[in-house]
Amino acid sequence: MAPSVNISLIGMPGAGKSTIGVLLAKAISWNFVDIDLLIQVAEERTLQEIIRSEGIERFIRIEQRHTLIMDRRQHVIATGGSVVYGAAAMEHLRSLGTIVHLDVPLPTLENRLENLNGRGVIMGPGQTLHGIFQQRQPLYQHYADVTIDCANRTQDEIVDGIIARLT
Repeated sequence: MAPSVNISLIGMPGAGKSTIGVLLAKAISWNFVDIDLLIQVAEERTLQEIIRSEGIERFIRIEQRHTLIMDRRQHVIATGGSVVYGAAAMEHLRSLGTIVHLDVPLPTLENRLENLNGRGVIMGPGQTLHGIFQQRQPLYQHYADVTIDCANRTQDEIVDGIIARLT
């Protein structure tokens, strides 16, 4: 791994960006940062509280602002699932290193996610997980340098797959 780059993980809510990010950072001896946690600490409220009080468009701007100030090296970065709605944020992540899409099938996500509203997932009125998936998949594919098929793979297999693709 080149010492001046980062690995940014993108994907749907429930794809495992934070979990895989920690395991990947440990495996390659890099630092880990979770943008969702940075937002919550800086804004002093949960993602869901921000979405409820500020609205979806404002949340996307907040997420983009926190992504744009990222200036780290040798970090695995777990992004929020909605980061792909901010083109400037995605270009910034690309300038910092490699973007890896954790591609998880919709049925797996449906099994993992029981309470979307409590998770801080941006959803329009009446929108479903299926609708979000259909909307975001093309964006994840567009911005990804590498896509990792996570179907029927363990966390360790996913981490090993990322390392194999990036070395």
